[in-house]
Amino acid sequence: MGRITASRKQLKPDPRFGSTLASKFINCLMLDGKKTVAQQVFYAALENISERVKDADAIDVFTQAIENVKPHLEVRSKRVGGAAYQVPMQVNHARQQSLSFRWILESVRSKKGRPTYLKLADELIAAFNKEGAAINKRENVHRMADANKAFAHFAW
Repeated sequence: MGRITASRKQLKPDPRFGSTLASKFINCLMLDGKKTVAQQVFYAALENISERVKDADAIDVFTQAIENVKPHLEVRSKRVGGAAYQVPMQVNHARQQSLSFRWILESVRSKKGRPTYLKLADELIAAFNKEGAAINKRENVHRMADANKAFAHFAW
């Protein structure tokens, strides 16, 4: 953790939709450097979504799902005079995106017994409809930030 890479500059849009967001998501989905497998899973999930959601384009459902999962506030630990406070802070754009990816993939990987593309399609549709495990995670993070509003003056 913590090392800075030039992945944002080098990131090429994905071949099918020309979306850098999709490309980044595929990279996060990828395990053991198997990008083709990750792409197959992602595109299969989007095809499944387009069958199930009639009134919207699959890539739009994906984009909106990511938007819905992005947290706006989070708590960070801050030590002040020997005590550690949970201080609510704004989340910057890049971190919002990586957190939303992480939560969606976490909830997909935690479910067992079905092909990944189906689990991914389910989770993206759920997030698109503002429900599901990733959205619950976001709500919990917002609730924590809300509960610790009293310590907001420590944010500097």
